[in-house]
Amino acid sequence: MQINLIGQHLEVTSALKSYANTKLQRLERHFDYVTNAHVVLSVEKLRQKAEATVYVSGGNLHADAVEGDMYAAIDALAEKLDRQIKRYKEKMSDHHEKEGGLKAR
Repeated sequence: MQINLIGQHLEVTSALKSYANTKLQRLERHFDYVTNAHVVLSVEKLRQKAEATVYVSGGNLHADAVEGDMYAAIDALAEKLDRQIKRYKEKMSDHHEKEGGLKAR
């Protein structure tokens, strides 16, 4: 998975970059068809914001998180994206009913 990391009103240090990369690489363990992610880290007064758009086969997933600490914002963002990917994967696998049987009423 390719991760594009951009900072708005802040310099993205190598520590922030490696932390975000390790957290977002974990998304691939749930769903194999994650192609790339576009992550924006920004600071507005005392609010640290992390937002990401993850491109998967068949759609895009978007999440954002606002915390007092940038590392906490990245953690919250990774959790939100993790839940969205799990839900997306279940939606894709439950799309077709099992064949050969009718539902009993």
